[in-house]
Amino acid sequence: MAPVPDAPAQNWVLTGSPENFAATREHGFEVIGLKERRRGFAERIAPGDRIVLYVTRAMAFGASIRVSGELFEDRTKVWPGKPGKADPYPWRFPTEAELVLGEDEWVPAAELVDELEHIRRWPREHWTLAFQGQIRPVSESDAATLLARMHAAAGVRA
Repeated sequence: MAPVPDAPAQNWVLTGSPENFAATREHGFEVIGLKERRRGFAERIAPGDRIVLYVTRAMAFGASIRVSGELFEDRTKVWPGKPGKADPYPWRFPTEAELVLGEDEWVPAAELVDELEHIRRWPREHWTLAFQGQIRPVSESDAATLLARMHAAAGVRA
């Protein structure tokens, strides 16, 4: 499904390991990739979309990036992925950092359980299920909440 021309920007949460987050940082947050099996999602992402990066194990939000160009395929290794489950993350986009937090500033998702619409789809005690799978769309309201909390953590006015 191709993006609709002049459609409003969408908001996404991308789940990745601390190692993949570090690799994205090492590349200046200038490229992001989706797993092989996520091509359908990749085709829905368009320039101008926001992607908030959720870091597994830390269970926290570490950065927000903006998609700055069109989808392309590239299988050059950038992200380590899971041991024994190498994935080239071939569906890629050029991106620009919008807000990057230091690791000590990451916003714990547990603090947002009662604030994010996306999390409310799961029983409260199983909120972590909201971040299973690599990527998911989130509402404008959730994106605004995430950005406000991330700006506050960074000591930046939104």
